[in-house]
Amino acid sequence: MPVTARRIPLPALLVLLLPLAGSSAGCSHLPFRRSPPPAQPAGPAQPAGSAQSAESAQPAGRPAAAAPAAVPQDETERAEDPPAELPAGDEPGTASGEPAASDEPPGAPGEAETAAPAPPETDPSAGPPPDAGRLPRTRREGFLPRLDVLFPEGELDLRVSRLVDKVFFEGQVQYNFIDGDITSFLRYRYYGYERVYQLTAFDSLEFEGVEEFSSDFERVRGFLVLTQWPHDYHHRTTLLAEVDRITSNKEALQFDTDKTNTFLRVGYQIGTPNDPRSNAIVGEPRAQVERLFTAFREVGPGDFGLSAALTYGFELTGGDFDYLKGEFEGLKRFEIGRRGHFLVGRLHGGTFPYKTERDEVRAGEEFDLVDRYKIPRSELFRLDGRDQLKGLDERIRGTEQLYTTWEYFFPWFLNRERRALWLTWQNWYWVLYGGYGVTGFDREVYTDLDRYYPDVGIGFESSFRLKKYTVFLSGIVAQALEGEGGVEAKASIKSYH
Repeated sequence: MPVTARRIPLPALLVLLLPLAGSSAGCSHLPFRRSPPPAQPAGPAQPAGSAQSAESAQPAGRPAAAAPAAVPQDETERAEDPPAELPAGDEPGTASGEPAASDEPPGAPGEAETAAPAPPETDPSAGPPPDAGRLPRTRREGFLPRLDVLFPEGELDLRVSRLVDKVFFEGQVQYNFIDGDITSFLRYRYYGYERVYQLTAFDSLEFEGVEEFSSDFERVRGFLVLTQWPHDYHHRTTLLAEVDRITSNKEALQFDTDKTNTFLRVGYQIGTPNDPRSNAIVGEPRAQVERLFTAFREVGPGDFGLSAALTYGFELTGGDFDYLKGEFEGLKRFEIGRRGHFLVGRLHGGTFPYKTERDEVRAGEEFDLVDRYKIPRSELFRLDGRDQLKGLDERIRGTEQLYTTWEYFFPWFLNRERRALWLTWQNWYWVLYGGYGVTGFDREVYTDLDRYYPDVGIGFESSFRLKKYTVFLSGIVAQALEGEGGVEAKASIKSYH
């Protein structure tokens, strides 16, 4: 009997998820700003009722240099995210309910709020209060929905999260309302003083493009355990253990279907805990929402970020694959002059230092390079899409990869109120883009310049106000200078309340 899967309509998803969202809303990240400085602990721990953020709270008796582990893993799982009724300018290290006016991004609406009374002074010699080790409670712990929409892919990312004391709960749905692809996540995360623990269950279902008129699908169900050791706000080590079960009726995935991918991943980050691309390298790759431009990312100290990970897929405990994968990415922002111009450069690389051939290949059968090794296709490097080279219209896979991208931002206007198209536009950046990279199955690709793909493009990033919402709109038109294909156009929309 053939295996089939049914596409789930978008309205049904919204009916199921939106009642959870309530009326509150939050924003996980805003463009046109750099990451805030980390909170510096000073003195003994404050009582739980004092105005102190989760990042600066420490147990009594811990030295000031000790780094708390209550640092979220990605941009949508931030313990420091304020609930909807807090000012939009709250940042890590600021008191809950105290607006950080200097860090408010252009275009973000400010909200007046009455200052809270000063907490009573405490005597350090009296000892710590009974609840000194608890994270401070917010005034209302409501659900925080977040929404991203990407064009022309037609992708939607909806997340509903809640932080209760030290435990973070999140449900996430990624839906493509053109192809019908859907991925759902359920996460539980516990913030301790030395480390962070996360349990995630997910189910991903992908179909062929709507123009193919096909019912072929690929389904991946899995479970993962993520442990994180923050050394300080900008440095952390991660350990991931994941089990994926792959099912498909696609002929191209005949060597992956009904197989299990069991792997361990060790990673290290220099940067903020709110960089989604960095977190995808060292942690969950499927949970990432691909941004159109690198400026959306929050980088580390000195406008620099670095992520590196080593993944080992093994055949023990029921696994069917055998490989070792290394990957890194560096990010640097350069200020150009004093008129708001800046340049963002990125370097990404990866290799499989160890990989084994399939048994059928050893027996003398001929296979495509993507099926030659005991590596699932989802783990191979890709060179396409909005997150790699934006001008490519073909998906290039390989076990070796190296590419770089550069984005030059210069403002048209900033912090203005300009009316156009029935909207109030507040900021507008023009963006010049260039990329250069290669992917293949042998290490000779690094030295063969004829196999590299250069691409260029021009785009924009802007923000406008629509009633009580601020909306960020980005777009780009890019084209590869080598290979086949025409002009690629991409856009994304992100809302902020």
